[in-house]
Amino acid sequence: MKIAIGNDHAATELKFVIMDYLKELGHEVINFGTDTSDSCNYPEYGEKVGRAVVAGEADCGVLICGTGVGISIAANKVKGVRAAVCSDCATARLVKEHNNANIIAFGARIVGTELAKDIVKAYLDAEFLGGRHQTRIDLIHEIEERNS
Repeated sequence: MKIAIGNDHAATELKFVIMDYLKELGHEVINFGTDTSDSCNYPEYGEKVGRAVVAGEADCGVLICGTGVGISIAANKVKGVRAAVCSDCATARLVKEHNNANIIAFGARIVGTELAKDIVKAYLDAEFLGGRHQTRIDLIHEIEERNS
């Protein structure tokens, strides 16, 4: 699987850990984030990952900032993105199973390294369940169309 990853300055160290972990799992990683701890603007990286996922350049995305919230809000402004902040494994699994989220986000200041790896693994191992959940995804898409 091809996975886009993006981060701001607060998450550079964790981004490199997650990149290595994804590669260990056999995935190709496309780095759209900053590689330094110099202050930068997370919306730029959320948008880059969002555009890459929607364009099909990546199968899904992982975003990391201080909390995961700001960068996911930015990604969700890209039409077709369903990014969700996950601070635990159950949420990471459910956002794929129920919401077919194509990007997950978490905070480098919120979750530790091992939990971040577990969140990524739970998300990647989950599968969209379809059925009544597809109906809801369709409704979300209709809202997006009405407001674009």
